[in-house]
Amino acid sequence: MKIFLALILLLALIHLIGKSNYNFQFSKDVKALFFKSKDVSTKTFSYRQLEGLPAPVQRYFKHVLKEGQPYISSVRLKHVGDFKMGIEKDWTKITGEQYFTSEPPGFIWLGKTTGVAAKDSYVNGEGSLVVTILNIIKVVNGKGKTFDQGELLRWLGESIWFPTNFLPSEKLKWFSIDENSAKLTFDHKEISLFYIVHFNSNNEISKIESDRFFEGEIMKRWVGECFDYIEVNGMKIPSRITATWKLETGDHTYVDFVINQIEYNTSVQF
Repeated sequence: MKIFLALILLLALIHLIGKSNYNFQFSKDVKALFFKSKDVSTKTFSYRQLEGLPAPVQRYFKHVLKEGQPYISSVRLKHVGDFKMGIEKDWTKITGEQYFTSEPPGFIWLGKTTGVAAKDSYVNGEGSLVVTILNIIKVVNGKGKTFDQGELLRWLGESIWFPTNFLPSEKLKWFSIDENSAKLTFDHKEISLFYIVHFNSNNEISKIESDRFFEGEIMKRWVGECFDYIEVNGMKIPSRITATWKLETGDHTYVDFVINQIEYNTSVQF
């Protein structure tokens, strides 16, 4: 019995040390992300910037932004929701916190379920996914060109939470498709991305879709959907998002997140 109790105490101690080290490293990563961020909040949005854009894109910006809206330099948010850690896995409850920079493109997301922590990031032009059990055992350590593309695509799609990041620039362009959709393109560090963006009758972005690496070098259609728009800091943003893979076996939704806190131009960790 004494040996068993000693073993339990030892495992608990290892877990606590691992958790402390994990949180310390995550804090360092967030500080490093914000350290290289440029302040773009002195720029302001004007309706004149919309001239020449596709009609549904113009309606979207007029709906979600006000004249004179300052650009967003950084974002921090918290969410709750449900998550699947694999296509055939069951839904599990998840909490998360996420940090974005507009210039240069960057983000860090930390999601936690029971006993498992996942960190998605795009920092210094490199994407990565790290999954850890009990804050100690690293079971996934993904990086390379497929993760660079996927994580930058995530950053671009989640600009829905800071829509000044969708305004046209040298890197970002909008192209007409029809009255209810448009194509968005973005080029960064030799990576060229696109989204087909769909707008609803409220002039909100309701769905975005693109091609993303699914397993190894295989690309599949990925779809994000946006719901329940709210107004924050004068901007209208969705409070709930889902993510779905369109596979031969059918649609596989693996993300259903609800934002419960979001703040802008506050470049520190929660």
